[in-house]
Amino acid sequence: MSAVANRALPQGYRLQNYRIDRAISRGGFSIVYRAVDDNGQVVAIKEYLPSGLVLRTEGSRVHASSIENLDSFRFGMKCFFDEGKSLASINHPNVVRVLNFFRANETVYMVMKYERGRTLQQYIQGNQGMLPEGLIRHVFSRLLNGLREVHSRRLLHLDIKPANIYIRTDGSPVLLDFGAARQVLTTRGSKVTPMYTPGFAAPEQYREGDSDRLGPWTDLYGVGASLFACFAAFAPQAADSRVKDEHYVLAKKLWGGKYSDNLLDLVDQCLKLDSLQRPQSVMQVQKLLTDDIPKRELTLMEKLQRYWKKQKRAR
Repeated sequence: MSAVANRALPQGYRLQNYRIDRAISRGGFSIVYRAVDDNGQVVAIKEYLPSGLVLRTEGSRVHASSIENLDSFRFGMKCFFDEGKSLASINHPNVVRVLNFFRANETVYMVMKYERGRTLQQYIQGNQGMLPEGLIRHVFSRLLNGLREVHSRRLLHLDIKPANIYIRTDGSPVLLDFGAARQVLTTRGSKVTPMYTPGFAAPEQYREGDSDRLGPWTDLYGVGASLFACFAAFAPQAADSRVKDEHYVLAKKLWGGKYSDNLLDLVDQCLKLDSLQRPQSVMQVQKLLTDDIPKRELTLMEKLQRYWKKQKRAR
């Protein structure tokens, strides 16, 4: 049934002024396509398609799988549309750029800038974890600039993980695939399977009716878990499991001496089960991330340059 419910639009399909090339990712909530507009620009198009609520067995139109699911589907569609509208107002180099959003085929589409590069998850898999600290700090310091902009618009990401952190070919990171609309829908008691990612989701995301407790600290749990994965090549113990039977070992204990203490302390703080014990804002995390950055050993040429500068001042 899931394969039928997730039937993608065919190659060559015309969607307003876009031509679908192929589906590039599928999930229980949406399908993302690579497409080309009438000017030849390549874009990514995300289609709202919650497989637990709707069916597309043939053609292009979507319809609710039952009368009971119709209300939840429409509510989720409104949330998805509102999220696209809010994201379209953000023009930040570290946040996915939403170019357009529209209704068609009885559902909603979000058109985004198509990025070239690799996900952080692919970097982690290629290195079996233990990514260089310099790369980690480079990626996350810039990524947090984008997340701070998101939070300043009173939005949450709610699905921060290495697979949603894209590193462009120029080395700059961009935050992809927001999950706020998914979270609203799944906490509403619909039949949609929760879309949080075990290991990266904060404990408050697991509890039904806890949406009022979500905040920047929820995203920062995902940041901490993503940092953990950069060291370990896997996610930390899932939060719901930790609540029942805690087996989390402090990052400082696991990787002390291999990474700087303040970076490992930051991971442990972000992964606190009690949301009040985590950093409460992105700015707090940025300060922790930039404090006591390990200093690079000066080259011989740099040492000589400093020496001659001191000599000139002394004259």
